[in-house]
Amino acid sequence: MKVPYRNQISRILLLSMYGYSFLILTGCWDRREVNEMAIIMGNAIDKKDNDMIELSVQVFIPNPGGAGDQKGISSGGDKGKTFVRSATGVTVADAGAKLKEKFPREIFWGHSKVLIIGEKMAKEGVSDLVDHMMRYPEARVRVKVFICNGDAKHILELSPPLENSTVNALRQMTDLHSVIDIPLKTFAQMLAGNAGAAAVPWIKILPSEPHKSKNQTVPYIKGTAIFKNDKMVGHIDETVTKGVLWLRNEMKPAELTVTSKDAKGFVTLNVKKSKSELDPQIKDNQWSVTVKIKEEAIVIQNTTNLSLKNPKFSKSLERDLNENIENRVSAALAQVQKEMHADILGFAEAFYRKYPKEWEKSKENWDEIFPTINVNIQVTSKIQSTGLSDTGISRPEKDVKQK
Repeated sequence: MKVPYRNQISRILLLSMYGYSFLILTGCWDRREVNEMAIIMGNAIDKKDNDMIELSVQVFIPNPGGAGDQKGISSGGDKGKTFVRSATGVTVADAGAKLKEKFPREIFWGHSKVLIIGEKMAKEGVSDLVDHMMRYPEARVRVKVFICNGDAKHILELSPPLENSTVNALRQMTDLHSVIDIPLKTFAQMLAGNAGAAAVPWIKILPSEPHKSKNQTVPYIKGTAIFKNDKMVGHIDETVTKGVLWLRNEMKPAELTVTSKDAKGFVTLNVKKSKSELDPQIKDNQWSVTVKIKEEAIVIQNTTNLSLKNPKFSKSLERDLNENIENRVSAALAQVQKEMHADILGFAEAFYRKYPKEWEKSKENWDEIFPTINVNIQVTSKIQSTGLSDTGISRPEKDVKQK
């Protein structure tokens, strides 16, 4: 009799568990259907002449059938289209609230990929903007930040020929090329860090082709905008930016063309690996930094008549590459350290980690110390491959200098 009784108890408990589970399974009570949302791809913020803030967003229009026409402002391609909508307010939050009133759908920020800040606003200060973006629960802190020449809204209105939106075009550029790549969270951390300086990609609009409309073009990264104390103090070009990337240990694979000292012509190399280290020193109250850079490269074009298979010429080419990199790093130091006095190079963090006591005593005077730091640049390059052949159609073997 005990066995059936136990089975009965087990059935009752099992049924009770099933019944309780039905109570807690509430279904999709908080669902957010795609056709009920306005999906934001990217946003741009400008400061107008009347001190009002203009918030512009690029909204994605899904192509439900994979074909067929959609009405709206096309952003290139046929994988869906986008349109741009704007609103102004006394603050970014105020502009965002007014922007919501212009949509018949709920705004969804979860797919926002880029934040473009106009030049005027960048120069006047971005602390309030960054504070709002970091506080707002729906904002993505991984969104990539850009500073543009002129109005940021115009960037969103462009129709790039390859990508389906300017937002995707900008993200692809930061992923593929050796440029400064700064998410919003990192941007906020740099501004609030020991140095109070930050570096953000500086973008311009590529002129459109003669037979195209002015919006049928693409933005491209033209260098780096430099911030100090939340205001943009200037910008540097692509060549100097590469020097900054070496100092920050953020150099990606890239091509460099150097001039050979042993013969006429140029050699183009592909830098496959790059590693940089900062070694800070404080001696006799003198602050200095030794930058150690190690490079691995391969030759992809040789317009000289030198046989790079000869160790003599390959070693000489390595010295030429070292000098090229040293010049780029020196140019970056000349502009960023000596002229702008903005520590986007990580020197403050390096001294703070190695000399915490000395840093606490001197951090209030960092703006005066940073421009006076002596920087020693040490570059070591190694050419891993010089190619399969030194001869070709335009260079017979008899013309190649072997020794």
